[in-house]
Amino acid sequence: MDIRSVDLNLLVLFDAMARLRSVNKTAEEIGLSQSATSGALARLREVFDDALFVRTASRMEPTPRALELAPAVHRVVQAIQSEILQQPSFDPLRAERTFTILTPDIGEVAFLPGVLRRMRQEAPRVQLHAVSRPRAAAAESLEKGEADLAVGFFPDLQRAGYFQQALFTSSYACVACARNEAAGDRMTLKQYLAARHVVVRPDGREHLLDRYLDDKGWHRAVTLELSHFMSLASILPGSDLVATVPQDIATVLGRLVKVREIALPFRPPQLQVRQFWHRRMQNDPANRWLRDVFYAVNRRDAGAGMPL
Repeated sequence: MDIRSVDLNLLVLFDAMARLRSVNKTAEEIGLSQSATSGALARLREVFDDALFVRTASRMEPTPRALELAPAVHRVVQAIQSEILQQPSFDPLRAERTFTILTPDIGEVAFLPGVLRRMRQEAPRVQLHAVSRPRAAAAESLEKGEADLAVGFFPDLQRAGYFQQALFTSSYACVACARNEAAGDRMTLKQYLAARHVVVRPDGREHLLDRYLDDKGWHRAVTLELSHFMSLASILPGSDLVATVPQDIATVLGRLVKVREIALPFRPPQLQVRQFWHRRMQNDPANRWLRDVFYAVNRRDAGAGMPL
């Protein structure tokens, strides 16, 4: 028998008949008229080339073939109802799984602490895996399911096939060692460009501030280039270097080491921090829960700083 020739609705009818042994009761349960149910029963008999259910004085009795089929058909109908047609759900309190988050090291220090505190209460057995990817690889990681969410500044993901949600808008700050006598609280543009800069380019990529300065024709005197923002916590103290970093990094550095924030001699570009996910995950309950947590914890009003 070719499965393509079988109407699966007939299996629902068979299961009801095997349990109820009545055309009238079966019609009521599956929502068909008595005549439609009788017609469907005739098609079912044709498919299996067997009478299946025979009328007796009190009810419809199953044939040996029907008795043989009944357990298997019931399992199929139950599986379809409970596993295929069941609305997907996600229970964070009972879930045991790992979510992979694409974010640079700035995201690890700015976004994850609050999320972890929330997860400890809501999802104690859920794990997070934070990874950094080059800009070109972020889209591929989300598309292939290698990552569940990207959080941060990802302009390359603002395209078809990806959803996004704004978290907050931030900017840049210039910081130096608090004991750096060469750096006051303010610099002219000439002094800023001539200062000894340490520049952080995660994954070796150009960033928004680099493009902004290049468009202005301004070139800094770069003494050191790093791949990780948090390396500044050991580089800046005792040095005469200055670093222009996202405001969240300046805040974190100020909590770790003694730094001085220097007013920039220009208005820096704004950083639009968002979370991104591939359209495949739009209706996934687990991914939706993860997005809701990141949004609830990390969304900020305009002008608000990084939370403690």
